[in-house]
Amino acid sequence: MLNKFFGDESQRNAFTAALDACHSGAALEAIHLFNQWWGDLQFQTFIASISVHDDKSEDQHGRLSMWRAFGGSNPRVAIVVRVPWYSDAETQLNVMFSPVAYFNDAQVKEEIYTVIRNINDKADFVRAADRAQVVNTVFAMLMSAVVCLKHEGFHEEREWRAIYGPKRNPSPVMEAEAETQTIGGVPQLIYKIPFDATVVPELAGLDMARIFDRLIIGPSPYSLAMHQAFAAALRKAGVADADERVVFSGIPIRG
Repeated sequence: MLNKFFGDESQRNAFTAALDACHSGAALEAIHLFNQWWGDLQFQTFIASISVHDDKSEDQHGRLSMWRAFGGSNPRVAIVVRVPWYSDAETQLNVMFSPVAYFNDAQVKEEIYTVIRNINDKADFVRAADRAQVVNTVFAMLMSAVVCLKHEGFHEEREWRAIYGPKRNPSPVMEAEAETQTIGGVPQLIYKIPFDATVVPELAGLDMARIFDRLIIGPSPYSLAMHQAFAAALRKAGVADADERVVFSGIPIRG
C-alpha cells in the first residue's frame, strides 16, 4: 500500500514538498532510512497481538470469534489486563504499542494526505523541531504503517500490537529474556516482556499483579484443572483474589 502511494509521482511530490518546506531533504532522507531498514523490518520485528476487551459485554464469556480463531484444538484462555495510559516502563522496554488499522488502499491514501495537511497547517512547529527528530518521526510513521496495517475484513478483532525491534531499538531488559521456543512446530526466537517490578523499578506500572483484571477459561473439558493451575500461578505472581478472578466462559462450542 505504501509502494502504491509513493509510486504515484504527484502523491510522492505532495508528501516531500510539505516536509521539504520545513526541512529540506527530510522526506527523502526518512524514506531512504526506511528502505535501509526494510529487511530488518521484515525479519527482525517481534509482535505480540492483543485485542480491545469490552468489559460490559465480554467479561464473562469473552468473544466468540476469538475463541474460534486462536489456539486450535488446544485448551484456550483469555487474559484480561488493564494497561495504563503511561508507564515508566517505556524507557526500559523500547516497545512500541499501537492499534491496528484495518485500511484499504483508499483509506491509506486518505491517511497520508491527512499527515500532509497536518504538516502544512503546522509548518512553523515542524520547522522549529530538530531535523533529526522530524526524520525519525517520519521513519516511525512508515514503520508503524507496515507493521500495523491489516486487511479490513479482520476489523472485529480490534487488535493492538506490542512491537519490538531488537536491532532498531534494543532493550537490555528484553534481551535478558530472549530464548528459543517451538511454536506450531516451528523453532523461533521470542522475546518475553517482563511484567515484573522486581526486574527493574521502572516496570512497576506493568507489574502483572497491578494490571491483571481477570482470566477467562475457554471451552474445554479440563476447565477445573486449568482453574486450579492458573489460580496458583496468579497467586505466586502476587494477584489478590486469584480464585475469584479466574472465570469460565459459558459459550457452548467444542474445546
